Formats: sequence, structure tokens, C-alpha cells
Amino acid sequence: MDKKIAFIGAGSMAEALISGLVTRKGSRPENIWISNRANDSQLARLQKEYGVTPSRDFSTLLRGADVVLIAVKPKDVLATLTQAKEYLKEDMLLISVAAGISTASLKSIVDIEIPIIRAMPNTSAAVGKSATALSGNEYVKEKDKQLAKSIFGTVGMAVYTDEDKMDAVTGLSGSGPAYIYYLIEAMQLSAEQIGLEPQDAQKLIIQTLMGAAEMVHASDKTPETLRLEVTSPGGTTEAGIRVLEEKGVKEALIECIKTATHRSSKMGEELSEKINQGILSN
Repeated sequence: MDKKIAFIGAGSMAEALISGLVTRKGSRPENIWISNRANDSQLARLQKEYGVTPSRDFSTLLRGADVVLIAVKPKDVLATLTQAKEYLKEDMLLISVAAGISTASLKSIVDIEIPIIRAMPNTSAAVGKSATALSGNEYVKEKDKQLAKSIFGTVGMAVYTDEDKMDAVTGLSGSGPAYIYYLIEAMQLSAEQIGLEPQDAQKLIIQTLMGAAEMVHASDKTPETLRLEVTSPGGTTEAGIRVLEEKGVKEALIECIKTATHRSSKMGEELSEKINQGILSN
């Protein structure tokens, strides 16, 4: 990809994307520029490790940029974009990974007719296995969509959805890794109680989860069908599943995701309100 990509923010998500772009040949290191607010050692480390160019001067950072990727905390988006907006051009693609901030709010900050894509990756981007959802504003063209998809494709898979579905994506896959980690915690605790060595148990748990996920991915059968195929009447699996049903585990997971989705929506509304108030006060 022969495009200049300017990262504003150089935390863990930015690093995952930089690593993906460089190691998977999505971009040449000399085309990637990075910036953060104050962490000099982080910029120096990323420069040494990936060959990217650091700069806190927005004029230099954004000059000739094809993609400007906002990777700061949601609370810092208004201040950051207010400083950077005079250097943004309508032919740039603005991408934000700041959770909860709509493309409309971003557009109101920069105040130009620029294509904006909102991205919701998850922390599995660090190992190239993110599930990322993308949505764009009315200025996004097909070439912008393909460019964004190619960037996030270096850290996993990426799909487009309507922006009004982004809170649901946040509740499902954005927060999803934590639900799986919670399941692993429970499986590890059970392994201890039934007498397995922790190191052996972890290997077994990880391989079981990876194998089950691959089965769902590779098969044209539903998860329910796959489950029933290994649940022999009167067997061990049936006994275990019965306990999960008695404890309401499925219902708890459904409620968990619905609650996370609702919280994402509320946070987005609160952030948008703060951004609008901040714009009016400037």
C-alpha cells in the first residue's frame, strides 16, 4: 500500500495496527507516521521496532497523509482533533477507533466534508485475530471502504455494518474477548478442583476452545447441531450441559451482551453531548 498513514495516538491498538501493517506488508514503514501527547519513550520504541517516523508537529505529521487514524482515548478526541483539524483535507480518509464516538460527532469537530470511518476492533488485534466492524459517513466512497478494510485486515477480519449497529458490535465482539477470558477463568478453577495440573489444564482448555471455534468456522452446521452431536444421552456432556441450563448460563450470556450494548449506547450519547458542549464553548 503506497499511502501515508498518520497515527494520532500510539497506544496498544495503534501498535497492533502498525505491527499488522508492517509485518503483513500492508504498508512500508516509511509511509507510517506516529504521534502521541507526551510519551517519548513509546514513540522511540515504536520507531526502533517498526521503522516508523514520529512527529508531534501536526503540520508535518499530516502533510500529504492519505489516512489519518485517531487512536486516542474517547475523552481526548475533542482536544486532539481541535488541534489537528486545520491540517486535515477533504481528500484524506479519517478513521477513528475511539469507542462510542459517532461519525457525526467527529464531523462536527473537524467541520469539513471529509470521509470518516468509525472502527470497532477488539484486543485480539494484538495477535492478528481481531473482529473489526466498520461504518462510514456519507462522504465515504468505495475506495475508502476498501482502504480501511485493507488496514484492519492486517490484524484480523473486518466487515462493514450500519453505524446504528455499532453499539451492538461493541457489546458482542468489542467486549467479547473478556467474556471468553471469563469462561477460561471458570474452566481453570474447575480444573484445579478436579485435580488437574494448572499448566496441563491451560493447554487443554486453549486447544479445546480453538478447536471448537474452528469447527464452527469450518462446518456448515449450526453450533446447536454440533453441540447435540457430542451430547450423547446419559453421557458426561449431557450431565454437564444440564447444569449449565439449570444455572441459566445461556440466559446470563444473552443478558450480558444486551447490557454491554445498552451501556455502549449510553456512553456514546454522553460522549456526543460532551463533544457538542465542547464545540459550542470553543
